[in-house]
Amino acid sequence: MKLRLISAIAMLAIALSACQKDDDGSVVEVPEAKEVNFQHLTTINAGGTTEISAFDAISKKLFTVNPDANEVMVFDLSNISSPKQLNAIDVSALGTPNSVSVYGDMLAIAVEASNKQANGNILVYNTDSQALQNTFSVGALPDMVLFSPDGKYIVTANEGEPSADYLNDPKGSISIIEVASGNVSTLTFDSFASQETALKSDGFRVFGPEASFAQDIEPEYVAISDDSKTAWVTLQENNGIAKVSLEAKQISAIYPLGFKDHSLAENALDASNKDDVTELKNWSVKGVYMPDAIKHVAIDGVSYVITANEGDARDYDAFSEEERIKDLTLDAIAFPDAAMLQEDENLGRLKVTTTLGDTDGDGDYDELYAYGARSYTIWSENGALVYDSGSDIAKKVLEFTPDHFNADEGEVDGRSDDKGAEPEAVEALKIGERTIMFVGLERNSQVMVYDISNPTAPEFIQFLSQAGDDAPEGVLAISAEDSPSEKELLIVTNEASGTISIYENK
Repeated sequence: MKLRLISAIAMLAIALSACQKDDDGSVVEVPEAKEVNFQHLTTINAGGTTEISAFDAISKKLFTVNPDANEVMVFDLSNISSPKQLNAIDVSALGTPNSVSVYGDMLAIAVEASNKQANGNILVYNTDSQALQNTFSVGALPDMVLFSPDGKYIVTANEGEPSADYLNDPKGSISIIEVASGNVSTLTFDSFASQETALKSDGFRVFGPEASFAQDIEPEYVAISDDSKTAWVTLQENNGIAKVSLEAKQISAIYPLGFKDHSLAENALDASNKDDVTELKNWSVKGVYMPDAIKHVAIDGVSYVITANEGDARDYDAFSEEERIKDLTLDAIAFPDAAMLQEDENLGRLKVTTTLGDTDGDGDYDELYAYGARSYTIWSENGALVYDSGSDIAKKVLEFTPDHFNADEGEVDGRSDDKGAEPEAVEALKIGERTIMFVGLERNSQVMVYDISNPTAPEFIQFLSQAGDDAPEGVLAISAEDSPSEKELLIVTNEASGTISIYENK
């Protein structure tokens, strides 16, 4: 199947930018303009639920989490055009795998316990023999695992989700494993409890019923600096990022991410799946960033972290924060046009949180807060906003691939009332002198490619998507140096379709 690029118009623009006329009038290619042009190479129909992948450049193996089967699938990518499936790694004796990471000949697997609220484990295997080397106990529900670039540390984000009845809510935590010694330091957020009021005033969320500050924190995803000294961990439900000193084994800061104002022109959104149009409008709604994936990049010697601002509601048997605007009582002074706003074709269908917005405590809502920011954001290493993509994702999709817009299992506009395209995954790769970013859109089943060499003004390059792929959960970039084909690769792991698509930079 051919790669579906941004559109015939965009393809022409790329072709023109990649060429110039010679003195005799002939067209010659300009290599710099073709430096980033990913094309579909092959798709693995793995089956099950394929989530996160890691690649070992030494053995040329790809390791992919399959939680349905409680295993990590293994593929030989020596011939990148014809992957071969090998024996899987079964972790069912300990629980369910959530994430994988590779360094050298080591594969780390994050495994949640059969009882989610119990401590989980990190299993370390040899990538070649696939023999188990070590087992480390970490916090509850290790959702993401990552080796530091120097291989000295393994870092996990232990989400610590509550039970469905909310009677057992373990503390969210971050574990740091020293590979050489095997020492494990599991860090909780108790020391930040005294800052709760100040953090919440800046947009941090602490709201679980009867939960302490430390219990309410839910670490999601990990990024690590190039020098292996610092980690950043998204706290998705809490709308924040934690900064961690790996050397000191200490959480050094929590950065509240605040809110996005959808009444501003640059932050327009489509808030309804029942308006029979795909159109971006401005509304008096705030977006809660609530990032999922996070990635560290260094550009011109400066550290940044990039987040994919998916959004996520707490929705349990004993507690749910989710409601549609049409079912809320809106304050008459703040919303004199409430009847109009609450119609399905306007804001009525939009899902918002009931934990924010009643500013005066009188039982009605003075402000409205929706899940996610429908964007990616580039932050400084200390949590300051450098660039937010605003409504660029939605605009680009409408311009180039309108048949993907806020799709719900292929139904255009079907997720406009939820979180839109749901940017979930983010990855980055140096290609020449350029820093290239990939953003996976879970609902649109697409990956967007940007040049972020100037982090204050990213440049869109192309869309990647493949027929049959549904819900990209993880995106993994492989450098030309590590690639079996000696060309840069992007591996997209699709959760709903159980497919793994491989793209090559031509």
